[in-house]
Amino acid sequence: MTSGTLIGDGLALDSDLFAAADSAVEAALTEFGDIAPDLACIFVSGGAPAETAAVLAHAAAAIGARNSLGCTAHGVIGQGRGVESARGVSVWVARLPGVEVRAFHLEVMRTTESIAILGMPERREADVVGLVLADPWSFPIDGFIDHSDTVLNGLPLVGGLASGANQSGETRLLLDGHVHERGAVGVFLGGDLSVHALVSQGCRPIGQPMTVTDSEDSLIFALAGRPALEQAMAVVDALPELDRAMAIRGLQLGVAIDEYRDDFAHGDFLVRGIVGADQVAGSLTIGDVIGVGTTVQFQLRDADAAHEDLTEVLSAFRNSRSAQPIAGALLITCTGRGRSLFESGDHDIDSVRDTLGIDRVAGFFAAGEIGPVAGRNHLHGFTATVLAFCG
Repeated sequence: MTSGTLIGDGLALDSDLFAAADSAVEAALTEFGDIAPDLACIFVSGGAPAETAAVLAHAAAAIGARNSLGCTAHGVIGQGRGVESARGVSVWVARLPGVEVRAFHLEVMRTTESIAILGMPERREADVVGLVLADPWSFPIDGFIDHSDTVLNGLPLVGGLASGANQSGETRLLLDGHVHERGAVGVFLGGDLSVHALVSQGCRPIGQPMTVTDSEDSLIFALAGRPALEQAMAVVDALPELDRAMAIRGLQLGVAIDEYRDDFAHGDFLVRGIVGADQVAGSLTIGDVIGVGTTVQFQLRDADAAHEDLTEVLSAFRNSRSAQPIAGALLITCTGRGRSLFESGDHDIDSVRDTLGIDRVAGFFAAGEIGPVAGRNHLHGFTATVLAFCG
C-alpha cells in the first residue's frame, strides 16, 4: 500500500440501485485493501427520493469512510463513462494522509426581513479547499457564493447543485452517513494536501470587447453607447453562417476578470448567460449584476469551443505539474453538457482522463457548478469543474 494519496472510482447501472451501489463500491475500493478511505463521494441517479436516500446511506455504510458526501444526480460519472437519465450509482473514494477533513451541514433560517445560513465553520489556517453540494430548491446558493470569499477569507470552493429532482423536496443530500432533504453539505480539506480546482467555461469570444454604458442590476441597456440588443445582433450578423446558427442557441456574455488589461483573450472573462432580451427597450438580461463601466465581450458556446477550452485548461495544469503525479480527480459537469452538447455523455470524463493521464475520475452531472475563476468563487452553468488531487 502506497503511503501517498490514493483515489478509487466505481460506477454501476442496475434497475436495482442497491445492487448498483454494491458494485460501484467494490470497484472503487479495489486498491484500498483493509484501509478505510478518508473521504467518499456518492452520487445516485434514477431513484425516487426515498429510494435515493436509502441507497446513499447504504453505500456510505458499505464504504466505511471517515467522511462521506453525496447527492441526487441527473447522471453519474465514473470508470471512463458518463451516464445520464439512467438508474445508476457512482462512487469516488480517497485516502488522504496528513489531511484534516471537517464536515458541515448548512441550513437556512428565514425571517420576515432576511435569511441566515447556519452551520458554516470558520476557516482555519490549514484549510486548502472546500467541497460543497447543495439543494437548488432550498439553499440560496447565489448569495452564499457571493459572500463566500469574504466569509471564508478566499478559500476556494468546488462543488455543484444536486440535479435529477423534479420539484422542491425531492433532493437528497448525504453527509457522513446521514441523509438530509434541504440545505447544503460539504467538507473542508486542510493540512498536507496538494489539490487544484480547474474550471472550464466552454466558450470562445466573438466580436470585440465593449464597455457597459447603461445598466441597472441584471439589465444592460447600452454597450459602447448603443442599445445592447443591437450590439448583440451586430456581432451575430458578422459571424460565418454556421456560427450564426449556433449563436442563436449559445450566445453568452463574458465579463472581464481584469478591467485593467489592454488586450483580452480566451480565458480572460467570467462567462454569464443571457437570459432574456427586450425588443422595445433594446436591453439584455444577464444572469448576474453588471455595473456601468464593466468591460464585456460576447461569447459563443458550442461543442468545439467547449472541447477546446476543457483541453486547454487541463493541458495547462498538466504541464505545470510535470514533475508531480496526479492521483485522480472529482469531475462535476453540467447537465447541459454530455449528450446535450457532445455526441456522448463520456466526453468530459474522457477528456480529463486522457489529458491528465489518470484513470481514477468520478463525479456527477450537476444543475450548476461551483468553482473559482481568477481567485474568486462563482456559481457557473454549462461548465466542467475538476478537483485534481496530486500526490
